[in-house]
Amino acid sequence: MSDIIFEPLHAGVEPPVRATSASAGHDLALCLTGGRVRVFVAGVAHEREVAADPAGDPAGATITLAAGEKALFPLGFKARLPVGYEAQVRPRSGTSLKTDLVIVNSPGTIDADYPDEWCVPVKNGGTAPLTVRHGERIAQMVIARYETLSFTRGTVARTTDRAGGFGSTGR
Repeated sequence: MSDIIFEPLHAGVEPPVRATSASAGHDLALCLTGGRVRVFVAGVAHEREVAADPAGDPAGATITLAAGEKALFPLGFKARLPVGYEAQVRPRSGTSLKTDLVIVNSPGTIDADYPDEWCVPVKNGGTAPLTVRHGERIAQMVIARYETLSFTRGTVARTTDRAGGFGSTGR
């Protein structure tokens, strides 16, 4: 595999890392250095100011989502994957268990030719406001190789007794 080209968009942003040498996923950390986050209310995007740390520490910046709100959480970098690879964005098990943060299109795919800042679409799945901090690990990505296939017109014949849609193998 070739290397992933990494372009930080803010000072202090580092490439995603795996927690251990046997980890499949690279942790993705929230980057609030840009000062604004796109929040979606009733399907309409709004820019929301990041709450600055009272002591002025950039690492103390936060963003709060009301119950049910969705947002695109910025990661503070662009990256170019080699052709034939994708980044699958998934929840981190610890984050999913300890908070109400939900990755809304999980797993999501970032394609090799995506040119903009990487973001994670999230939702506050709880009933109370949810606050997250700059640098907090909010998701993980797994790099996967894929193949592309062509579609050919033809007839799809039944090859087994399996039919009837989802749950068709249950008896």
